[in-house]
Amino acid sequence: QVQVVESGGGLVQAGGSLRLSCAASGRTFSNYAMAWFRQAPGKEREFIASISYSGSSTYYADSVKGRFTISRDNAKTTMYLQMNSLKPEDTAVYYCAQSRFGRVAYSKDDYSYWGRGTQVTVSS
Repeated sequence: QVQVVESGGGLVQAGGSLRLSCAASGRTFSNYAMAWFRQAPGKEREFIASISYSGSSTYYADSVKGRFTISRDNAKTTMYLQMNSLKPEDTAVYYCAQSRFGRVAYSKDDYSYWGRGTQVTVSS
């Protein structure tokens, strides 16, 4: 049974930083790309960042490029999202997802397994 579990969310002031983690289990972690998505109230779930199976390739949404960094540790079967220079508009529930493929991808349809999400709130 595949499981992906997010952690690390919380309340932070604008300009601050947070680091999210995503622990995955149930299949060979190092075979699959991973990604972060987020969903703000009343909005659709949007792509944030993706990382390939090996970690050699990454892809970011324009809204977070230069502020967020995605990474993974295949030995620990864990993915991370370092978020710096946070803005109030970054407030959302952040979801971890595991792909059906090894390459980076930004479509929700490319991801088979999803966590339950972790809340990130950025105050102004």
